[in-house]
Amino acid sequence: MPNNFKKPLRYLALGDSYTIGECVSYDECFPAQLTAILKETLNVLPPIIIAKTGWTTDELAANIKTNALQGQYDIVTLLIGVNNQYRGRDTANYRKEFSILLDTAIKFAGNNIKHVFVVSIPDWGVTPFGAASERDLSQISKEIDWFNSIARWVSQQRGITFVDITPHSRTAKNEASLITTDGLHPSGKMYQYWAKQVSLHIQQKLKNSR
Repeated sequence: MPNNFKKPLRYLALGDSYTIGECVSYDECFPAQLTAILKETLNVLPPIIIAKTGWTTDELAANIKTNALQGQYDIVTLLIGVNNQYRGRDTANYRKEFSILLDTAIKFAGNNIKHVFVVSIPDWGVTPFGAASERDLSQISKEIDWFNSIARWVSQQRGITFVDITPHSRTAKNEASLITTDGLHPSGKMYQYWAKQVSLHIQQKLKNSR
């Protein structure tokens, strides 16, 4: 796809450890890999990443305000909620706070819903960390599905693209190379899959918005 945009594209990535890339190099995190893929056809600037390991929805929202981001972004990704689930927060609270975050993401995209992409929460219950946690692994999966169903519904209500990477994350149960050295977080190999899936949606949406 040729780049018909007159200026370099700005990319904002919002999230937690799954966005910042805990235990992998910067080049392996999914926003960096996504940018590398998009650069093959588009003039994309290095991503602005607002994310930190352990953040919940309210903590991400607070840090967005602290960073006082300026200007408009051509691509915005949002992946948040695993720590809400891990800490036992209820889904009603997640729905409220996720909705606010998604509306914030839309504003960062200049209210262009075609430029906002929500990525689903992966299932940490299939990891070695999950297995060693002595928590009910089937319940973890059920709760991840509940949180994702909320994120999907809220996204669909706003016309936002929802990219479901959760089924692929569950293949890590039988493929150790998809998990990094801490036994919990995705490896660069898994992030590569996410980046490829998100890039397909981005290229299609940007093509249609030219």
